[in-house]
Amino acid sequence: MLDDATRYHLLKLLTEHPESTQRELAAAMGISLGKANYCLKALIEKGMVKTDNFRRNSHKGVYAYLLTPEGVQEKARVTVRFLHRKMAEYDTLQTEIAALRREVECLSASDLDAGRGAA
Repeated sequence: MLDDATRYHLLKLLTEHPESTQRELAAAMGISLGKANYCLKALIEKGMVKTDNFRRNSHKGVYAYLLTPEGVQEKARVTVRFLHRKMAEYDTLQTEIAALRREVECLSASDLDAGRGAA
């Protein structure tokens, strides 16, 4: 089962660079070649991606990975889910940063107060 982040990144890369090799996709995503192969096969089996030979290429083993209409719809759905997750993470980080700033301000104020008492 592909998680949304992996699915999003792979579908995005395939949209932008359909001629990429599995090795190039794996490197771009920071995953192993085996995982890239597994993920591509899963998307092909679900009918989201199809492969097509470059007919004019002398290297007949060179393929393009093309999103099917279902793949385009899935990319839209996963993009929305990915965006919502990232926005929630952003909101959580903003809350944590605000709390840390308040903590630092309190520490700085207490350091100043401690410095006045030592003089």
